[in-house]
Amino acid sequence: MKILFVGGTGIISRACAELALARGMDVTLLNRGGRAEVAGARVIRGDIQDPALASVLREQRWDAVVDFIVFKADEIAQRRALFGERTEQYVFISSASIYQKPASHYLITESTPLVNPYWEYARDKIACEEALLRAHRESAFPITIVRPSYTYDRTLVPLAVNAWGKTFTAVDRMRRGLPVIVPGDGLTLWTMTHSSDFAVGLVGLLGQRAALGHAFHITSDEVLSWNQIYQAVADAAGVRAPQLVHLATEFIAAGAPEALGSLLGDKANCAIFDNTKIKRFVPEFLARTRFLDGMRESVAWFDQDPARQIIDEAANARWDALLAANERGLEAARRSRVD
Repeated sequence: MKILFVGGTGIISRACAELALARGMDVTLLNRGGRAEVAGARVIRGDIQDPALASVLREQRWDAVVDFIVFKADEIAQRRALFGERTEQYVFISSASIYQKPASHYLITESTPLVNPYWEYARDKIACEEALLRAHRESAFPITIVRPSYTYDRTLVPLAVNAWGKTFTAVDRMRRGLPVIVPGDGLTLWTMTHSSDFAVGLVGLLGQRAALGHAFHITSDEVLSWNQIYQAVADAAGVRAPQLVHLATEFIAAGAPEALGSLLGDKANCAIFDNTKIKRFVPEFLARTRFLDGMRESVAWFDQDPARQIIDEAANARWDALLAANERGLEAARRSRVD
């Protein structure tokens, strides 16, 4: 089976490409370079937005194209023109953040309404899905939609409040005895998925004609509160009693506006997924990686090379300012107390 990954070297896509290769698939990656290549995969260097790319791909066909880098609805027409005659299956990587916020039912299925008034990223993904479904209805564009939730690999420490791209920052704070911020009371339930587990579900869908026109989320069945997630990171880092400070989501967003969408539009809400559908289509799918084990792997990876332990000092400053503001607010509340 010939597979094209648009991207292929990211946190999720690399695991998928590696598994496809391990299963004997003929794998090609289309990307601009800049990240380590996937051993055994062919590579087409280019920008997916470059009109000249069509001539490069003129004679090529794939059984499936998996596209990790579509974020805007106006990109869908270009993908249809580029791949409509070159593949039997176009797999769009969407996001589980598109599901209704706040949810009207605790258990999320693929039929949960798609509405997110808080996060532009999620609304753009919804618009992409709508454009693809129209294309499927009107011209039989052979789509499959996949919705990952928070998916990580060993290079990432996934927390509700952390420095994206420099996620060792929170581990460093824990080890130095500094407080780390948890949104709300920390009891919101969440689902973390290791990229190697996600890959089993996605690769299992490739080449399945029965999956055309369908949407799937692919997540772990392990459900943890944010308090448990933070404690698992602390345990992996050798910190027995991390200082977890609980702040209201709106308070966090007031001091760090960039967090508003991803918190109110995603992580401040419970995320419990019913994986019945993906298991029906891919019977071998089972998320085997416990979050604690994944974090042990991640912390060990960072500790193997101190050069990987990049600290985001700007994020530290924002968090310290928020924590100081919280302390001032608590002190003001104590002073205003009426006995």
